[in-house]
Amino acid sequence: MTDSEINSDYYLVDDFLNDEERAIRLKVRAFADAEVLPIINDYWDRAAFPFELIPKIAGLGIVGGTIEGYGCPGLSRLGAGMVSLEMSRADGSINTFIGVQSGLTMGTINMLGSEEQKQRWLPGLAALDLVGAFGLTEPNHGSDSVALETSARLDGAHYVLNGAKRWIGNASFADVVVIWARDEADARVKAFVMEKNPDGSFPEGYDATVITGKVGKRAILQPDIVITNLRIPAENRLVNGHSFKDAVRVLNSTRGGASWEALGHGIAAYEAAVAYARDRVQFGKPIGSYQLVQNKLANMLAELTAMQLLCFRLATLADQGKMTGAMASLAKMHTAQKARWICQEARDMLGGNGLLLENHVARHLTDMEVVHTYEGTDSIQSLLIGRDITGISAFA
Repeated sequence: MTDSEINSDYYLVDDFLNDEERAIRLKVRAFADAEVLPIINDYWDRAAFPFELIPKIAGLGIVGGTIEGYGCPGLSRLGAGMVSLEMSRADGSINTFIGVQSGLTMGTINMLGSEEQKQRWLPGLAALDLVGAFGLTEPNHGSDSVALETSARLDGAHYVLNGAKRWIGNASFADVVVIWARDEADARVKAFVMEKNPDGSFPEGYDATVITGKVGKRAILQPDIVITNLRIPAENRLVNGHSFKDAVRVLNSTRGGASWEALGHGIAAYEAAVAYARDRVQFGKPIGSYQLVQNKLANMLAELTAMQLLCFRLATLADQGKMTGAMASLAKMHTAQKARWICQEARDMLGGNGLLLENHVARHLTDMEVVHTYEGTDSIQSLLIGRDITGISAFA
């Protein structure tokens, strides 16, 4: 390492990667640096999605993550972690697009679908010929999604759905949308796959309106959805989804991805802060020569290193089948808190320049506000962990 390079891997955790995982990291980093970073600030500023990147992402061969078969790459958990880390190191919106596609949409179908359903949808999603979305959160049910109100009623060969969803990434243009609804027959929450019509239009009863005015993740389109007598073929109900517990299984499997994303934002902010501290001259010296700045950088690196160790260990436990939901919650809670703090410290260190998109830190900071909230806030994660610690649920 030369003096100009920035070491954000202080405890050499990359040594835990095998050759394939290291190659994935390098490939995704090169793509992010060449294709995402040069254009993303403009899209973020306009709150527009860079559709031009979809075929390029497809060419990476990473969509589908850890899923084996059906045209998916069958990555290890560490390999999938490298995808999330390097994409979010460039931009959170693009990482969310991939996460919704690979983890939430494809993960749900792979986990809860029949073999016929997997064959029907996963290959197209893996090739990005189809774009997916995952509809769980509702206007009145975020942290308490277990109480979701969207209903499904069997009517002959179709289910008729009514309700509303909110913050559903990709759902304003997705070809396939997994919609979680409560079956009126038994009051259990189940998953239904809505498909676009052959002409590319949405079926009658599905109305998506993109949410505007966001301060974070501005380059991912997240609409409100109004569902009115939406008819979905009965054969599109995922056959192994029997209750909300199955939705929790999906979320537990993807929560590690949110931790890797937090790590990616933290790395980007830390590296920007180090580069700025070396180059920015105030009072005749680089600000990196001052004790206050060095203390900040040392503490940022310490938290970053702890995040890396958590993420790497969680991935290993997942590959070994030993990861629990509470373990995933611990990683998500800790990494979201610390990455948010690192981004705040980096923004502060850059002063007024930290407010400019051209320096990237402000984008990572506001995107971390989103990561801090989605897939379970740190408060909810703490209650999940607390229940595991005490054996007592603090939920109402």
